[in-house]
Amino acid sequence: MYLPVGGLGNIWRFPYIAFQNGGGTFVIPYLIVLLIIGRPIYYMEILVGQFSGRGCLQAFNMAPVLKGVAAGQVLATIASITYYSSVMALTLRFLFAAFFPVLPWSYCRPDWGSECLNENSIENKTNKISPAELYFHKIVLREYDNIDEGVGLPNWDLVICLAISWFIIGAVLIKGIKSSGKVAYFLGTFPYIILVVLLIRAVTLPGAMQGIKFFFTPVWKNLINPMVWYAAVTQVFFSLAICFGTLITYASYNNFSRNVYNDIVIITTMDTCSSIIAGSITFGIVGHLSYETKNSIADAVKGGAGLAFITYPDAIAKFKILPQAFAILFFSMLFILGVGSTVGMGSCIIRVIKDRFPLISNWSLSMSLSVIGFMCSLVYMTPGGQFILNLVDFYGVSFTALILAIGELVAVGWIYGVKRFCEDIKFMLGINTSIYWRLCWSLISPALLLSVLIYTLLDLKPLTYKNREYPHKAHIIGWCLTTLGLLQIPLWAAYEFYRQDNKRDLKRKLLNILRPSPSWGPLNSHLHEEYKNQRLELQINQEKGKNIFYKINENIFG
Repeated sequence: MYLPVGGLGNIWRFPYIAFQNGGGTFVIPYLIVLLIIGRPIYYMEILVGQFSGRGCLQAFNMAPVLKGVAAGQVLATIASITYYSSVMALTLRFLFAAFFPVLPWSYCRPDWGSECLNENSIENKTNKISPAELYFHKIVLREYDNIDEGVGLPNWDLVICLAISWFIIGAVLIKGIKSSGKVAYFLGTFPYIILVVLLIRAVTLPGAMQGIKFFFTPVWKNLINPMVWYAAVTQVFFSLAICFGTLITYASYNNFSRNVYNDIVIITTMDTCSSIIAGSITFGIVGHLSYETKNSIADAVKGGAGLAFITYPDAIAKFKILPQAFAILFFSMLFILGVGSTVGMGSCIIRVIKDRFPLISNWSLSMSLSVIGFMCSLVYMTPGGQFILNLVDFYGVSFTALILAIGELVAVGWIYGVKRFCEDIKFMLGINTSIYWRLCWSLISPALLLSVLIYTLLDLKPLTYKNREYPHKAHIIGWCLTTLGLLQIPLWAAYEFYRQDNKRDLKRKLLNILRPSPSWGPLNSHLHEEYKNQRLELQINQEKGKNIFYKINENIFG
């Protein structure tokens, strides 16, 4: 059984990425990317994992020359799990605060002075800041204005929350990924109930409809901005948990003959709905704050990764009846989704190690990952932690994942071949693959990703956080993270070439790393033998000696 593991990617990440990229200007590219990149890659990764029955690194035995793509994705997953766990820590911090008799983000404090928006005051409310926003930045994060002098020491209360988060992650990982299927129905329904109630509350606030209109109204001239398309692509990666190895790992536990076609349509549709609902809630609340403060919607709140911890609490604070109870429900939901997302990432990392060293116990790997992950995540608990989160997200995860996604499509679509991949699907599921999937895997998806990458590089500007620039050394560290992930491709290609039989000549060695390894195929020995016999029959019947154009046409349509 596999689960959609987007979780926090929909409710936490989607709203702030949409806010950063102009609301409706972002939604249209997001939906287009979902249909021609997100859904095809989601289906492809499920099929690869289910067919091979292995973790993401071993699954790339289909194209050994690009095994470094999977290695790079694992590194991106390691970077992701560190800051996803920090979001869980922030969620716990709000969850504990929700037990106060009065929600602490619902009122202004004397030391905040005149900048705080007091709804009960009769004074001019123009250009004020909501108490929820001030609470998040001044009380929870104790955030610095910049990190020119360093990030500071971790906040002790957030460190405690982080330790609890990693303890729970480790405990779930020890039980194993298969146990997560037991809570699938709960995770599939509970978040929607909470989100729908929040949506109803958000749309009833004064000014909310202006914010929602902003969310769905594109500025057409901005659709040519490559950074908007870049943001759409990377957000689809996070929402669907594709191109990080986690989906291949989950699918490797499926029954070999499970027909997943209908599943992927349902899951990707529900995933999109949760993102749109989360966006509507956020922009409805931002519209209300714009109405209250007389600011434009774009200036009503400060953007950044913490936007969800401003807008959702602000909406909850406006409940007239038992806001504490609903705050507890909401942050419990957000934390549970965080557990689902991080456990998926952690399972991917552990599976890669277990495939290589099967004698290492699951509990020792789980505990080691938890301890190391906790230590790495401490940097996000500092007053400059959100600066670091933004830096790692761009350089170590999003930008790297975009390039590796192109490599993954090249590996499956052209080195392994769409034709052979579709023959494998026929062997596994007994169904023929439509032209839509073939064209997306071979041409449309890689072409769009490559176009986005090229235009992003041409239009690349220094990274900022809430319009504040990073010191030069921060960018150097960021590019080092990107380089570490991308270097995996040539390093693993060299390793696969080196481990070939020394008696073979150079040409034969190169050809061998371009072909599936001898171990490639179904994990079950009986199915593996049957698969090898089928491949032998197909190779005998294949026409040889045709020109390159015939082979390209045959790969896509054959």
